[in-house]
Amino acid sequence: MKNIILFDGPERNTLLPFTFTRPVAEIRIGILTLREKWEKFLQVKTSTKTEDYLSKKWPLNLKEDNLFINPAFLPDKDLVKKIDALELEQKLVWEDKLIALRTQKHSVGEAENLKEIKTNQEPLHIQFTYDVFSKNAEALSKDFDLLTAGRKSAEIPASVFTVNSSNIFIEEGAKLQNCSLNAENGPIYIGKHAEVMEGALIRGPFSLGEHSYINMGAKIYGATTIGPHSKVGGEVNNSVIFGFSNKGHEGFLGNSVLGEWCNIGADSNNSNLKNNYAEVRLWNYETESFTPTGLQFCGLMMADHSKCGINTMFNTGTVIGVSANIFGAGFPRNFIPSFSWGGNKMTTYRLDKVFEVAEKVMERRKITLTEEDKNILKIVFEKTKSFRRD
Repeated sequence: MKNIILFDGPERNTLLPFTFTRPVAEIRIGILTLREKWEKFLQVKTSTKTEDYLSKKWPLNLKEDNLFINPAFLPDKDLVKKIDALELEQKLVWEDKLIALRTQKHSVGEAENLKEIKTNQEPLHIQFTYDVFSKNAEALSKDFDLLTAGRKSAEIPASVFTVNSSNIFIEEGAKLQNCSLNAENGPIYIGKHAEVMEGALIRGPFSLGEHSYINMGAKIYGATTIGPHSKVGGEVNNSVIFGFSNKGHEGFLGNSVLGEWCNIGADSNNSNLKNNYAEVRLWNYETESFTPTGLQFCGLMMADHSKCGINTMFNTGTVIGVSANIFGAGFPRNFIPSFSWGGNKMTTYRLDKVFEVAEKVMERRKITLTEEDKNILKIVFEKTKSFRRD
């Protein structure tokens, strides 16, 4: 059996700030993370080639025959078949981008001299942060088919209003009552022990992760993914929440991505469209500048452990780094560096306070902030120091 390793390709830099605290393989799009998709297709556990400071939490397992796969390319039957057909010292590419290589060597960087196999079929590719929401509809539909093939949904309660119920799948233990599920434009997936409360209005494509909640009266438009152990209310449109995050109250979240352990305060809103309808420019960590997205609609990118107070207003195309705490009147900048504290005027969020809050937040989910987690945050703190003003 081949030894499967998911490696961080060049997308790692263009998926910042989300990849400050995780390998590319841990990005969630659709229903599953990229790793979960590949492991489901290949029916095998994988290890990870990532940044050194992340490798203790996500270790690398090397053997004599190693199959390296770039998880930013989402699997499908055709792509998996092409990868599975690779022989030793061959690599699979699309255009000039490396998808996979099979080698006895221990480094992706040694791939230059390998025999090149080309695929002409364009794979679904996650390259930029905004791809996570803009390509979520396609990824969600693929995951829905993958997870529900040959299976029967739990019974939909009689009090639930449905449209196209054959495109709705409810896992065992989920609770739904007096809500509306409209799967006319895409599938709806409700995970194990998740709950959709009374009065919630949901349009597919939509996914709700296990042990997550949709609060009463919420209005959710597709294509939206809510990962595990999250609470969501208010109005949400075409957004992805990785998991363990809350947007529990009224307020609008649109064309946005939230990492883990985030919290959006009550009545907070983001703009997803500029007043002049111009193309949205988004902060790019690789170029350290605002770069065009090609999108007219683009909202909020918020990395792990970041939070905002009540009534916070975010401009179109706002990027927030790791462990920022935003509050106060007016619009904050549309790029907020990691470990920032404040609103229009920012100071540095001290690490001891970051750890104190993270420990309390994670404890509520019965999860421990480990020394590995703390070390990752410490290193990200140093890596992002140049972006902070004080």
